[in-house]
Amino acid sequence: MMKKRTAKLIDGKKVSEAILSELKQEIEGLKAQGITPGLAVVLVGEDPGSQIYVRNKRRTCAEIGVASFAYDLPKETPEKKLLDLIAKLNADPKVHGILVQSPVPKHIDEQKVLNALDPRKDVDGFHPVSKGKLLNGEECFVACTPAGCQELLLRYGYDPAGKHVVIVGRSNIVGKPVAALLMQKAKGANATVTVCHSRTKNLSAVTQTADILIAAIGVANFIKARMVKKGVVVIDVGMNRIPDATKKSGSRLCGDVDFAGVSKKAKAITPVPGGVGPMTIAMLMKNTVFAAKRSGK
Repeated sequence: MMKKRTAKLIDGKKVSEAILSELKQEIEGLKAQGITPGLAVVLVGEDPGSQIYVRNKRRTCAEIGVASFAYDLPKETPEKKLLDLIAKLNADPKVHGILVQSPVPKHIDEQKVLNALDPRKDVDGFHPVSKGKLLNGEECFVACTPAGCQELLLRYGYDPAGKHVVIVGRSNIVGKPVAALLMQKAKGANATVTVCHSRTKNLSAVTQTADILIAAIGVANFIKARMVKKGVVVIDVGMNRIPDATKKSGSRLCGDVDFAGVSKKAKAITPVPGGVGPMTIAMLMKNTVFAAKRSGK
């Protein structure tokens, strides 16, 4: 009887721990020079998912020695008050990175908030200057989730160079920046990149040509085994909560990839949870340390 093929697990938790350990050493070196990396995290409102993300970010700061500045604002905070706070943080030399947790309440223009950030403190990589520099191939802050996807590929030995990378999803947070990142004429990139989305015709025909597939469409278990070729490397960015009567909570997390089916054909795959998620915070810390180092020059 033939043994069922199982993909190698790309462990984001393990890789993120290694990165945070490396950063801890760098931070100790910076502190010896009188520089303590500082991250301001601004949360507007009480979105439960955002509260969890922010708590994890602040906890990671404490673990590796980054100074954390917490600003929790009520949902009804006027846009001007938030912009005034950002201006204050822009001018504060102790703050090297500023993150305004998304989503913000509907009465606040999120793009206006991002535009107000000092690009030198844009550790989330969402400022138009950061995005423009990424497209130009200049040194810049790369959005944390795309940077985490690239780091996972490289640390597991799946260099994108010369490979066909298919990205399913075209969001400003993942799809577009990860495409820009992996198509660069640079180390860890040099891929041929195809971006698919909800309007792509014959999607399966495209995804079946992928050497590396990055799923970031926001639909639970969307990528099925029939949509990928044997030996594909899969990075699942999705984070969806679905009903599960076997769980005490009545639900469980899953990705955009049907893990059970696809892992039988893939060479390697990220799990959900424990794949890309932990990498996002690790890359945020990496960007904050980079900002601190640059401020000391």
